[in-house]
Amino acid sequence: MDCIDFTDLKEIVEINSWTNNKNGVDYHGGKMKLWMKMLGFECEVFERKEVGNHLLFCSPTVKGQPRLLLMGHLDTVFPPGIFEGFREDEFWVYGPGTCDMKGGNFVALSALRNIKKECGEIRNIDFLMVSDEETGSDDSKLITRQLAKNYQACLDFEAAGADHEVVNGRKGVATYCIELQGVAAHAGNNYLQGRDANLAAAKLLILLTELSNIYEGTTVNVGKINGGTSTNTISPKATLMVEARFTQVIEQQRVLSAIPFMVENHGIEGVTANLSGGLQRDVMTPSPEQQQLLDLLGQIIGYPLKTEQRGGVSDANVTSGAGLPTLDGFGPYGDGDHTEFERASKSSFIRRITEVTAILRHFNQGS
Repeated sequence: MDCIDFTDLKEIVEINSWTNNKNGVDYHGGKMKLWMKMLGFECEVFERKEVGNHLLFCSPTVKGQPRLLLMGHLDTVFPPGIFEGFREDEFWVYGPGTCDMKGGNFVALSALRNIKKECGEIRNIDFLMVSDEETGSDDSKLITRQLAKNYQACLDFEAAGADHEVVNGRKGVATYCIELQGVAAHAGNNYLQGRDANLAAAKLLILLTELSNIYEGTTVNVGKINGGTSTNTISPKATLMVEARFTQVIEQQRVLSAIPFMVENHGIEGVTANLSGGLQRDVMTPSPEQQQLLDLLGQIIGYPLKTEQRGGVSDANVTSGAGLPTLDGFGPYGDGDHTEFERASKSSFIRRITEVTAILRHFNQGS
C-alpha cells in the first residue's frame, strides 16, 4: 500500500460535526451508513433528540467464534466557522477530525473495505460510532457499557502515539458540582446571624485538593468557584466545580467514596450542600486479558505493538471498565488535536490501515 486516496476522508472532514451540531453529526453518520451498507453491514440507530444519533454497524455472526467491536466517534470539537476545511501536502492531511477522530474512523473503514475486497464477506466484526464522545459520552456510555458484554475484544480508533503506540491505560475521570446554600446577613450589623457558604466552599476546596495523591496518579482539582453577593454580605450561596482523575481502580473507589462524605460533613453549621455529578468514565488499567489481546495482535501483524498510558479519556475507558479487553490508539499518528493546527501523518495512515487489515482478517476468519 504505497498511497491512499483521501477523498472520503476529505468529504467527512468538511462536514461540521461539532457535538452540539446535531444536524452535522447526523449528516456525518449518514455518510458512514452509506459506506458501511456497501460493505454488507446492518445499522442499528439509537435515535437522540439533543445529540447526534449513535450508530451500531453489525456484520453477520458465526456462532462460537470471537466477536470484535470497533469503536469511533462522529463528533468533533469546533463550532461552525471556527476551524473548517480540508487540505493536504506531501506528508500531512489537515483539518478538524483528521487526527481526532475522523482519521481513525477512516482507518477502520479502509481496513474493512480491504477485507470485503479480499473475502467477499465480513463476519464477526461490529463498529460502534457514538455522537457525544467529546463532551464526555454522558448519553452514549450507557449503550456502550451494555453492548460491551457481547464481544470478546475491542479496538478504539483514537490517534496513535508518536511511535505508533497503542493505548493500554487511561485515567478515569469524575466530575462534580457542589452547590452550597447558606444564610445572607449584613456583615457589619448581623455577622453572627449569617451562615457563610463561601467559608464552607473554602474548607471544601482544601479538603478536596488534599484527596490528591500524585505518587499514585490521583488528582482532584476544584477548577471553578462562584460565591457571594457583595463584600458587606455574608455569602448565601457558593458553587464549586470539581474534577477527579485516577489511574487505579482502588484510587477511583477511594475518591468516589470520599467526596460525598466530605461534602456532607463540610463543618459549617447552617450551610446545606447539594452534590451532583459523579463518575464520567472508569479508569482503564492494563490487565492479563488485555495483555493476551496485545500478544495476539503482535502475532497477527508480525511484530509487537508498543504501548503507552495517557491521562486523557476516551470511550475505551467505558468498555474496559465493563470488563471487555480493550486497546485504544488504532488511528493514525497526528498532533494539534483540539486546535486549529490539527493534522495527521499520511505515512501513518498507510501503516495503521495495513495493521488493522491484518487484524480484521484474523477475526473475519473466526480464528
